[in-house]
Amino acid sequence: MAQILARLRPGFVAALTGALMLAACDRGPDAPTSPRPQPAPEGLAPPSEAPTPSQAELRQARAERNRQANNQSASAVPSDLSDAQRQYYASVEAKLLSRGKLRRDRAPLDAPIDADTLARNFMAIALHDEYSPTADGLVAKGRDAPLRRWSQPVRIQPAFGTSNGAGEQAVWRSELAQMAGTLSQATGHPVSMSGGGGNFVVLVMTEDERRAASARIAELVPGIPARDIGVLTGLPASISCTVFAYSRGGAADYAHAIAVIRAELPPLLRTSCIHEELAQGMGLSNDSPAARPSVFNDDEEFALLTRHDELLLKILYDPRLRPGMSEAEAAPIVRRIAAELLAREA
Repeated sequence: MAQILARLRPGFVAALTGALMLAACDRGPDAPTSPRPQPAPEGLAPPSEAPTPSQAELRQARAERNRQANNQSASAVPSDLSDAQRQYYASVEAKLLSRGKLRRDRAPLDAPIDADTLARNFMAIALHDEYSPTADGLVAKGRDAPLRRWSQPVRIQPAFGTSNGAGEQAVWRSELAQMAGTLSQATGHPVSMSGGGGNFVVLVMTEDERRAASARIAELVPGIPARDIGVLTGLPASISCTVFAYSRGGAADYAHAIAVIRAELPPLLRTSCIHEELAQGMGLSNDSPAARPSVFNDDEEFALLTRHDELLLKILYDPRLRPGMSEAEAAPIVRRIAAELLAREA
């Protein structure tokens, strides 16, 4: 594996996150990666600066989860750190909602789109990388990137920690299955759920479980480099979810992907992460501040895939395009497809 997508979604607060796709030099079976910077939304303090819950609040939270856990072992009870993160992310969701963020309207009337805008957004999101690799790491230097997507069927496999009870796992599986259907319908590409042996793993764990999951990640994603495992297990609290996608050798089509979504997230942020990370892992690797209405924009205005985003996925998997195409090769075809799609929906 030589190509990698590293999509690090922020905890909506910190400076290290983003979307990155790079054709890296071969360094063994896979290529390493690291997060890219992103400005913090105004007014949201990072977890290290957030108010520390009192011991009474922590005891109450843990007692409630103990009651819900029932038959789970004591080792499955979240730590104080996980409790604090759960409360922090709940406050983040509330703040974003109070600002009119995390919208759930699929086709907002205040954000009309035309064919030129749709094509331009596609090329910015699917055919560009914001950061470039150097000997010293990643630098903020945009560059063209080839078109990348899956050729083989995508099989989504959830992997849970011991703190996720049967009821909670059922909720996750239901949401992931619904998203698989959305992606399959939008792309025309087979996307389904898998009970084992999947090629798109979704890791759902608490902070403590993820930090101890190195061996499990290596088992779930054969050939994943040790450096990437270190990134995934060592995510700072400022990162709420992430996705890494890999291709083999110099190919431009994906063979494996792994998304990590924190178990501490409240319902809307959890669903938002599912939408964005799984869609990013299909090949829409970049973000664009001009993309609206879209989840592929760091402003967090929209929580769920919009009609605009589903059209981007349709373009990406149109058979007239092929993995490895440059922007110059793809651009005239993309413009034609965008015009056709909007004319069909008019």
